[in-house]
Amino acid sequence: MRLLLAEDDPQLREALARGLREQTFAVDTVADGEHAVIQAAVHGYDAIVLDVLMPRRDGLEVCRELRNRGSHVPILLLTARDAVEDRIAGLDAGADDYLTKPFAFGELLARIRALLRRRGEVIPSTIVVGDLIVDTRRHVVTRGGRAIPLTAREYVFLNYLARNAGRVVSRAELTAHVWDENHDPMSNVLDVYLSRLRRKIDGDEAATLLH
Repeated sequence: MRLLLAEDDPQLREALARGLREQTFAVDTVADGEHAVIQAAVHGYDAIVLDVLMPRRDGLEVCRELRNRGSHVPILLLTARDAVEDRIAGLDAGADDYLTKPFAFGELLARIRALLRRRGEVIPSTIVVGDLIVDTRRHVVTRGGRAIPLTAREYVFLNYLARNAGRVVSRAELTAHVWDENHDPMSNVLDVYLSRLRRKIDGDEAATLLH
């Protein structure tokens, strides 16, 4: 899942991005509303987290702009304002949810998952492909009862493939959903990760799952 995080506080922005990446999200970050609009126009995000009070264009303006352009991406607003009128203004601007600062990181995760469910992106707690089992809650992978140690990026890569088992997944689609904006499209990193996964998932098995 790829998210856009727009937050002008650098410490909070980096802390949230780090936490979300540890939860296997690919995260792009911006520090103002103008860049949020630009990034949303370029990339197909699964969800957007917007601070309301940002320079250049605030979160409400960004929401209205994206909705006027026809975007249906789920949007979660973050703000220190907790008055009823402020929440109404955010929802009327096109936001799907509203979270008041300070907040617990766990609640932010729960709200993002809820937005993705509303969009139809329901991720089961367990994904089974043949004798391969992906535990999406604990980020644990086993095959034939054998635990397979994966790095965080390898897990994200495999998770996306497992969720789309049975159909061809293009390189562009993998890049868009597994990597953030720092990915170099000219590099061979995708091939490197696929090679690693093949060794770990299929290396000692009679049946091949990755094609």
